[in-house]
Amino acid sequence: MPQAATAPILTESFLAPDGARLVWHEMGEGRPLVLIHGLFSTADVNWIRYGHARLLADAGFRVIMPDLRAHGQSASPHGAAAYPPDVLASDGFALIRHLGLTDYDLGGYSLGGRTTLRMLALGAAPRRAAVLGMGLAGMLDTGHRAHFFRHVLAHLGEHPHGSEAWRAEAFFKTTGGDAAALIGLLDSFVDSRREELAAIPQPVAIICGSEDHDNGSAAELAALLPQGRFIAIPGNHMNAVTKPELGRAIRDFLCA
Repeated sequence: MPQAATAPILTESFLAPDGARLVWHEMGEGRPLVLIHGLFSTADVNWIRYGHARLLADAGFRVIMPDLRAHGQSASPHGAAAYPPDVLASDGFALIRHLGLTDYDLGGYSLGGRTTLRMLALGAAPRRAAVLGMGLAGMLDTGHRAHFFRHVLAHLGEHPHGSEAWRAEAFFKTTGGDAAALIGLLDSFVDSRREELAAIPQPVAIICGSEDHDNGSAAELAALLPQGRFIAIPGNHMNAVTKPELGRAIRDFLCA
């Protein structure tokens, strides 16, 4: 197996069932691990830039990192038809089918963590899953955060300097997002039911920054899952993804 330090990052694409072209990046060889990034972000920002993908590739994983619909190099269609309920989970299933994955692990950060749990609730069958930056409230009531991000996108350039909305807009600008497409995506979010989450059979690590309360309690989410495990790492919602502890926590859980 080539060492991750010299392994290239491969970029490929496929067509989703609705015809949208979706891109994924991958690094390493070995056990497939699908990692899904967060809202306004990209595979590069969440997984590659801060070394998590390389760490996991070094540990023997084939790290598969999609750019979500309306993000990164993937298509950013406009119009409600492109954003039906649970479209990101549907796109995740489509990627797994396209790659022919049957024995794999799954994970995601923030919106990617919610998407991971939605996929599990809808029947995805990874061996293990890692959910990062997500709490119970963020699963049961998606409308609260969707309303906040809709406000951010609808009032670009108007947010008070230093406010939470201003910081979210600043991050949005760094990744060159498409505001119209992202507003459409927000309408696709689906609230989970407690009983759905409580029926997920896989071991799931809920990994969250110790100062991250953006999506409610990660510990409560872990407690609801039959095989949930709460793991705290340093940081808040914006900077935990930059910490080396994040990649290590994923690796240690998946390799246990």
